[in-house]
Amino acid sequence: MKSPERCLLASRILVLAAFLPTFSLCSRAQSAMVALTFDDLPAVGTLDPAEAQSYNRAILASLAKHHAPATGFVVEDRVVKLRGREILDQWVRQGLDLGNHTFSHADLDTLTPEQFEQEVIKGESSFSAALATAGKAPKYLRFPFNHAGDTAAKHDAVAEFLSRRGYKVAACTIDNEDYLFNEAYLKMRVRNDPESAAKLRAEYLAYTATEIDYYSHLQEQVFGRAVAHVMLVHLNRLNAELIEQLLEIFENKRYTFVTLDAAQSDSAYSTPDTFVSSYGPMWGYRWAKERKVAVNGNLESEPPAWISQYPSDEK
Repeated sequence: MKSPERCLLASRILVLAAFLPTFSLCSRAQSAMVALTFDDLPAVGTLDPAEAQSYNRAILASLAKHHAPATGFVVEDRVVKLRGREILDQWVRQGLDLGNHTFSHADLDTLTPEQFEQEVIKGESSFSAALATAGKAPKYLRFPFNHAGDTAAKHDAVAEFLSRRGYKVAACTIDNEDYLFNEAYLKMRVRNDPESAAKLRAEYLAYTATEIDYYSHLQEQVFGRAVAHVMLVHLNRLNAELIEQLLEIFENKRYTFVTLDAAQSDSAYSTPDTFVSSYGPMWGYRWAKERKVAVNGNLESEPPAWISQYPSDEK
């Protein structure tokens, strides 16, 4: 999801690393805030309703333990396939929020605005009903693949529709390519390869820590100050197993967990949205282009190559 758009942006808005401003990690961490968001509820990477339940139990328990708000973005057809309505109710009962991730995780790049509008409307069924039990209404939509429109006409038409329907776009400023790690992790389990799985878990946590720092410095470069962050991860096995360590990484960096509303109340999120691309970069890159701030996307590290090269489950 990340590498192609990074290359695109780097080629257009490139600056030498020597000219990047330096910021105090300590001062940044003292004021850092992050909203946690989980895509693809009820779960991704499994067709087993019992597994989906177990993933959510682990994540919800850790969120409660760490007093961490979160928003889960729901794919409606997965609710049906995984018999996942009770999972959504569990999120709401815990005081957490839910958002729309479309009916079928539809890619706007491949659809007309009218087709995407139907995906949004059909995607409201289960999560809207779950929110209603707490007196809430749908508020946020996250674009699958972060694809918000590959032409100006499509971008603007969908933005206007979402506004009319009462949606805000859920931004994301930090990701850790967890989907890539999780795909390899599932293969390791099938192949009964505990040594590789242990190595992957360690690499995943280290990469997450690196990405948090990278994106924090990126936002500081764009705005000249610390910005409230939105972390994007997926509801999958890897995160269910490592959620405690993931939350501790943020805590050790002195982040405070806040709601998505609180994070997006930061004035950075009021930056005009005119970004048109077939790619789906994090918002720091979008903001950099909007504010005409030169950044070097090549400075962002990639996951270890062996993760994506891990063989399939054929033995």
